[in-house]
Amino acid sequence: MLFIASFEDDPAALQVRNAHAQSHMAFLEAHTDQIVAAGPLRVEPDGAPVGAMWIVEAPDRDAVEALIDKDPFWVNGLRKSRSILQWRRVVPDQPVSI
Repeated sequence: MLFIASFEDDPAALQVRNAHAQSHMAFLEAHTDQIVAAGPLRVEPDGAPVGAMWIVEAPDRDAVEALIDKDPFWVNGLRKSRSILQWRRVVPDQPVSI
């Protein structure tokens, strides 16, 4: 099953992003079997990240919650909130190259 996990960052926690960016990226790389795609969200193309979005393949919502709970950005307080929704690709119906 696919899920969309979206995150809102705490704007007062920029130091957390800077301090844990490397461990966060290592976490994402270590979980590419579950995290299909991930990236920051910005209001302006060159602006600071205000959050992020992941596409996660998991058997259920609880598995997505457990994965997020181990992310260094979540553990160390960068993320202010999160939302997890089940998602099904409709268009296009073939793999997307990025």
